[in-house]
Amino acid sequence: MKETPTNEMYAFLQNAYDYFNATLFNNELPHCLLTLQRKNGVGGYFSPNRFVNHKNQKTDEIALNPSVFAIKSVQELLSILVHEQVHLWQEHYGKPSRRGYHNKEWGDKMKKIGLYPSDTGKEGGKETGEAMAHYIIKNGAFEIACKELITQYEQFPWLDTKPPYSTQTLDGIVEGLLGNLVKTQDGDFSGNPFVIPPNKKPNKSNRSKYTCPCCKTSVWGKPNISILCGNPDCGSVVFEEDS
Repeated sequence: MKETPTNEMYAFLQNAYDYFNATLFNNELPHCLLTLQRKNGVGGYFSPNRFVNHKNQKTDEIALNPSVFAIKSVQELLSILVHEQVHLWQEHYGKPSRRGYHNKEWGDKMKKIGLYPSDTGKEGGKETGEAMAHYIIKNGAFEIACKELITQYEQFPWLDTKPPYSTQTLDGIVEGLLGNLVKTQDGDFSGNPFVIPPNKKPNKSNRSKYTCPCCKTSVWGKPNISILCGNPDCGSVVFEEDS
C-alpha cells in the first residue's frame, strides 16, 4: 500500500495507542476510534460509545487536536493520549462519575501509570474535580515507557502549519492544561478534554471578564475562577479574559 499522509498519521496514533495499552494497561483496553478533531483551545478528549457501525456495534472515541501538535513535545502530546486512555479504562473497568468529573479512582489509576493528576498541571494542585490536568511523574511508568517509544520519533508525522499559539506564547502555559466539558454536535457532552487557556496579562483588579468561547456570552466575576455557561443551547466552560 502506498504511504499517504492519512495512513502515516493514523498508523502512528494507532501504534502509540497499542504500545501504551501493552506497557501501561496490560492490554486490557478495548479498541476505540482514534480521531483528529479541531476544537478551540482543546488538546483532546474521550467520548464513550461515540460511533456505531452497520452491525450496531458501538465504540468509544479518543480525539486529539492537531492544532497543538507543532507547539508541544511528543512526550506532552502522548501524555494527553494516555490521560484519555485512563478515562477509557475507567469507562470499561471502573466507576466514572458524571461526565467531566475526575474522581479518586481515575486519579489513582493516573498515578499508577505515571501521570499525576493536578488541576494546575503542577505539584500541589487538586487531584480531583472537573477542571483537571496532570504532570508527568519523574521516572514513573509513563515516562519510562514513553522514552522507549519516542526514540523512533522526533515529532508527530504531520504538523499543523498554523498552530493557535506560538511557542513563546505557550511558555509557562502548557504545563497548566485544564480539563472541562465541551459540547458535542449532537448536544451531548464529551468527557474530560484538555483545554489550553489563552495567554493573558496579570489581572490587578478585583474583577475579571469571562466570555464563553461558543456562544460569546460575557459575564464579570472574581479572578481565577471557572464558570459553567448557563445558556441551555451551549453548556461550555467560560474562560477568563483580560478585564
